[in-house]
Amino acid sequence: MLSENMLFQVATFVSLIGMTLGWRGVMTKYSGFYDLPTAWTQMFWGIIIGMVYATTYYSSLVAPYFKLITTDGAQVPNPGSLLILTVLLSVTVHLLLRRERVRKGGSHPTSGWALGLAIGGMTSMVLIFRFLQTEDTIFSAKILLTIAAIAIITPRCEAMITAHQGFMMLNGRKWGAVLRSTTWRIGLLVMIPYSIVNPFGWIFIGSMMMIVDPKIEDWVWSSIPKPARRRLRRIWASNEREKRAGKSLAEEE
Repeated sequence: MLSENMLFQVATFVSLIGMTLGWRGVMTKYSGFYDLPTAWTQMFWGIIIGMVYATTYYSSLVAPYFKLITTDGAQVPNPGSLLILTVLLSVTVHLLLRRERVRKGGSHPTSGWALGLAIGGMTSMVLIFRFLQTEDTIFSAKILLTIAAIAIITPRCEAMITAHQGFMMLNGRKWGAVLRSTTWRIGLLVMIPYSIVNPFGWIFIGSMMMIVDPKIEDWVWSSIPKPARRRLRRIWASNEREKRAGKSLAEEE
């Protein structure tokens, strides 16, 4: 059994990898064409909010659920706590995404992606740390796969939810965005502990991610100003021509 200090370092390192993958998979494609300073500011707030959110989530919902399935007569987790927690987070996200610097640049989706990525990253860190505390070793296939699933899926799912909330806010559907994101967060928070116990749950979450994934580019694209969109299209077209020219030369040789 590793020390708690080592377990915390492992949980932090793996969670940062998950956050990095979430950032590189979306934000790097449009780097330089959206409001990056605002996105970094939202990530800072996401780390702070995410720690409070994650510790509350674990103590009020995840720990009671694990106790319920391992102990006879244990108390069922309170559904009211789940509703209150998700509503509070959705309202907090709403308030952060309606700040002046976000509204001025119309950067709701990109700011939402950065904010959600940080919140999900902190959630995955707490879950991995607590999960490893209950295990005798981390060197087993099931444990390693569970850690990888938590680290990769949790930040990306929360980023998807928050980015879509920002996209809806950008299109004037403010409180509808709060209700919809609350519903999605309830589903996510219920499925994560279930999937830790039953790994087949990750397949369901992954399937939902694959369905939503093609829409992410539309959300991020809406955050880019129109002049920047034209420049970005020209860059992509130029890169495509260079690739075709290089391919033609290679074929001739």
